[in-house]
Amino acid sequence: MIVGIPKEIKNNEYRVSLTPAGAMEFVKRGHTVCIQSGAGVHSGFADKEYQAVGAKLLPTIEEVYATAEMILKVKEPIAPEYGLVRPGQLLFTYFHFASSEPLTRAMIASGAVCCAYETVERSDRSLPLLIPMSEVAGRMATQEGRYFLEKPRGGKGILLGGVPGVKPAKVFVIGAGVVGTAAARTAAGTGADVTICDVSLRRLTYLADVMPKNVKTLMSSEYNIREELKHADLVVGSVLIPGAKAPKLVTRDMLKLMEPGTVMVDVAIDQGGCFETSRPTTHEDPVYYVDGILHYCVANIPGAVPYTSTLALTNATLPYALQLADKGWRRACAENEELRLGLNVVEGKVVYRSVAEAWGLPYEPLQA
Repeated sequence: MIVGIPKEIKNNEYRVSLTPAGAMEFVKRGHTVCIQSGAGVHSGFADKEYQAVGAKLLPTIEEVYATAEMILKVKEPIAPEYGLVRPGQLLFTYFHFASSEPLTRAMIASGAVCCAYETVERSDRSLPLLIPMSEVAGRMATQEGRYFLEKPRGGKGILLGGVPGVKPAKVFVIGAGVVGTAAARTAAGTGADVTICDVSLRRLTYLADVMPKNVKTLMSSEYNIREELKHADLVVGSVLIPGAKAPKLVTRDMLKLMEPGTVMVDVAIDQGGCFETSRPTTHEDPVYYVDGILHYCVANIPGAVPYTSTLALTNATLPYALQLADKGWRRACAENEELRLGLNVVEGKVVYRSVAEAWGLPYEPLQA
């Protein structure tokens, strides 16, 4: 199979979808890897490293799309790429269709086969291709929140960990999945006073056992969220429903409960955001205020640390991408239920229920 690696063109997206080591694995199996010149530079991988393992360089993104049978990406195609996608072409990347109707309709119109990293799902309901970027995003949510709490950045002027004689900041994490757990652990490591909430008592019981003593667990409810917001200095939203829009757990009226300069980081923004007042931002222009509350809603948080993110992403995606290349998408998805659940849009049809429901489109389950 001809595998294409285009350069990511989303705002301040520095990751690349495949490392030279990953390219070597494809080449060893007899596949052709065509990578756009310069695609890996910002992640720390020069063109010559890809050439050394047998990958072919192509000068433009147009040539990559025109040549490849499978496009391997990090982020969803954006508008300039829509017209480059061909009928029957396989795209394997993060799509987050439920947060973008234009993207959904464009991929339906393209006739391509869209396999989404974020809905590849194991039998235990874990999301193996989302986990590595969630780990990065969770750690960075606290890191960015801490930065924007500084007064010159627009925040309250509070140090997360405090100092002797001064109380630490209060961090409230909504959602105790991979992102929330990473955010809470990172905040706890600075010495902050952390509360993490979730609807799963089983998950909270586990976290109560393994988290540091400065992390408290709380059952998620509207009442509890409202009470915690009154005292929070940093709020991290990390709620996920696989493939579907995130629920709006912090509504606009709740902002008046918080003190001016409180920082809210919405890591769920890829799926529409879990704060009612969230809208996607970029690393170039990451924050904005609503009612005096600072919102950070960057849709590709891990893109700011591309070296770490690219290595972590390739570690997770490579085994699945190799199956798609070795067997073709039909056989690979027939033999691997995890991959089959990754299929969202196939040759003009929406085959993932949550995506269809998000935009009122016909749901046509894939026939075996």
